[in-house]
Amino acid sequence: MPKVGMEPIRRQQLIEATLESVAELGLHATTINSISKRAGLSSGIISHYFGGKQGLIEATVRYLLTSLKTSLISKAHSNCDAKARLMFIVEANFSVVQQQTSATKTWLSFWAQSMHDEQLHRLQRINSKRLYSNLSYSFFALLDKEDARRAAKLSAAMIDGLWLRAVLSKANETAFAEAEQLAKQYILSLISSRGV
Repeated sequence: MPKVGMEPIRRQQLIEATLESVAELGLHATTINSISKRAGLSSGIISHYFGGKQGLIEATVRYLLTSLKTSLISKAHSNCDAKARLMFIVEANFSVVQQQTSATKTWLSFWAQSMHDEQLHRLQRINSKRLYSNLSYSFFALLDKEDARRAAKLSAAMIDGLWLRAVLSKANETAFAEAEQLAKQYILSLISSRGV
């Protein structure tokens, strides 16, 4: 019989092992066995907690999405101004967690697989909508509705594009910091072009 209170610990171990396995082997070569060996747990526990590999992959992606959300919430607060909130959104997307090899390779694998897997595609839509919604909320305080929507779409594309270029070029911390600064400068230029 499992020890009481161990489920959250075991779940986290399996998620971290999944991140490691995907980073090393890729999503398709990652198996229940490669994950369970890295976690030091039996392969049956994956089925018990997640219903199988697919459930664990989805839980791992939700973990990354939650990390992104938590990073933003830890910085942005209800009384910060719109410009500061926009800068916090950029910082969250370029945070240390989002730069780690295990996270970057899992994100890339997730994006590629989401085109073929409906559940992962749903999570990708949630991620995209969340970024757009967070950006829109702040831009609405600074620009008229149409300009705010356009600025949010452009900023989301710029953030994703700069992050992707940094990852694909196997950038170091300095290059990620430069990408973050470019995204911030771009957002500030969108605001100043409208006279704000």
